[in-house]
Amino acid sequence: MLRSFLLYLSNQPQLFRMVRNNRFAKGFARRFVAGETLDDAIAAVRALNARGITASLDELGESVTNEREARATRDSYLRIMDRIAEERLDANVSVKLTALGLDIEEDLCVMLMQDLLERAREHGTFVRIDMEASAYTERTLRLFEERFYPSFRPQVGIVLQSYLFRTWADTERALELQCRVRLCKGAYKEPPSVAFPDKKDVDDNYVKCMHALMQRGNYPGLATHDPALIAEARRFAKAEGIPPERYEFQMLYGVRRDMQEQLVHDGFRMRVYVPFGSQWYPYLMRRLAERPANIAFLTGNILRELVSRRRKSVGPGSRS
Repeated sequence: MLRSFLLYLSNQPQLFRMVRNNRFAKGFARRFVAGETLDDAIAAVRALNARGITASLDELGESVTNEREARATRDSYLRIMDRIAEERLDANVSVKLTALGLDIEEDLCVMLMQDLLERAREHGTFVRIDMEASAYTERTLRLFEERFYPSFRPQVGIVLQSYLFRTWADTERALELQCRVRLCKGAYKEPPSVAFPDKKDVDDNYVKCMHALMQRGNYPGLATHDPALIAEARRFAKAEGIPPERYEFQMLYGVRRDMQEQLVHDGFRMRVYVPFGSQWYPYLMRRLAERPANIAFLTGNILRELVSRRRKSVGPGSRS
């Protein structure tokens, strides 16, 4: 019930207009979002790289409504890739096709995405096409296979979501293509006609797809914060003799930082997905919906910070 409510809130733009300039709401957001500017994001990536962690930058925003906005997104991503190259950071980018105009005109979206892939080729970097709600899955994978992957194999990859019934078949196709895959559970609210309603089934499908990608895939990204799934990946790799350089773990910015650093310490590759930008509200709501315990976690941190500030303002010789 709480997850459904949070996902509902993620689609209420009027609430975002109310909370965007709220200091406490921004405090919540900064746990999961690097900031609103590219400079904020670059600083976050620099700090991650210093700890041996790579990154994937994503400027938040999706479902643009006109060609001008779609072209602006393209231009912004070109600047992001240029900055990554200029600063010699260990990072790539993630982008949603709806942010490049998929809902406006397919050919426009293809043209803008190809512009990004051309720039990725120039810089020797990589663009991950983020997966969105299930209504976009077929179109996204079709465009990837037909319009992007044939000309830009080293520069582009996809995301598959284990909560969808179709994902095992999509994994098999990705293995045939030998394209790069980020495997995640999925963050959107989906109907039971297309997605597993039970967590156990989602996890079982994740493990099935993960094993195949680790054995036969092209450098898969295992995107999960679930300790049981991470332990299974480590166990499987050891049992099958799969070295750490054949795959990487991926996590979200601000989530399980202790686990991120432990995996790096243990010799595994770790990439953190770093979102930034002014459109942080829908993203934040989806992150809270994935794990409602985050609400208590974030609230506790803010309350502790408020208590600490009050103590400092009162001072040791003052009375409240």
